[in-house]
Amino acid sequence: METLSENTCFGGVQGVYSHASTACACDMTFGLFLPPEANGGKVPVLWYLSGLTCTHENAMTKAAAQGWAAEHGIALVFPDTSPRGDDVADHDDFDMGKGAGFYVNATQDPWKPHFNMWDYIADELPALLADKFAIDADRQAITGHSMGGHGALTLAMNLPGRYRSVSAFSPICNPTGSDWGRKQFAGYLGDDETKWAKHDASLLMQEKGFDGPVLIDTGTDDQFIDLLRPETLANAIAKRRQQATFRMQPGYDHSYFFVSTFMEEHIAFHAEALWA
Repeated sequence: METLSENTCFGGVQGVYSHASTACACDMTFGLFLPPEANGGKVPVLWYLSGLTCTHENAMTKAAAQGWAAEHGIALVFPDTSPRGDDVADHDDFDMGKGAGFYVNATQDPWKPHFNMWDYIADELPALLADKFAIDADRQAITGHSMGGHGALTLAMNLPGRYRSVSAFSPICNPTGSDWGRKQFAGYLGDDETKWAKHDASLLMQEKGFDGPVLIDTGTDDQFIDLLRPETLANAIAKRRQQATFRMQPGYDHSYFFVSTFMEEHIAFHAEALWA
């Protein structure tokens, strides 16, 4: 593992690190904020999964998260959204290829050799963090924005017991029924739609739900709301009678102005579960 940068931040350290990933067969970069408490022992961790076109850097610099995390003594990890490198397949469209890993393990060429973001987020990176940093692997929570909200919700519901809480900003709620999903799943996973269901938050909510608190925020003026399909997740939550807070925030769009506005509430929400 290589340290690319470390900066003092709210009494803790905001670092950026690179390592050779076995899952993605390339070098991967991630950001990690450690609060001051990490100097004296292991701390809980909140995962933040980013959206289309993003890298580890977007939320790290735009989400206004570190100060609130430091207040609650929580680490933040900002993974990349896809494999990178000259040998990694890409696509002319922004919503496929680099920057658009969709948190799945690709089974189709040309994506199969590198696009294994599910294994990277679920297994490889958590093991690295627990080995190299003062991270309490028994106290994890997860959040994300847009494609990352989709990833956070699907990981949380597919890995029972892993995360104590889950939240999402403007998640892609029903990718099997949206152009932000059907195109990518067909490319990454093939045409058998039965293999897509484990990566659809609305379908998972109906089938499994989440054993813990859930918080969802989406803006009423989100320019991609028809692709996000928030009503499908809201309906699934209601039908399951899932413990959840689902909010449509008036006037907010899809940007990091929206994310940063509600970041304090999301981190406090996770802190309550992580320190319980």
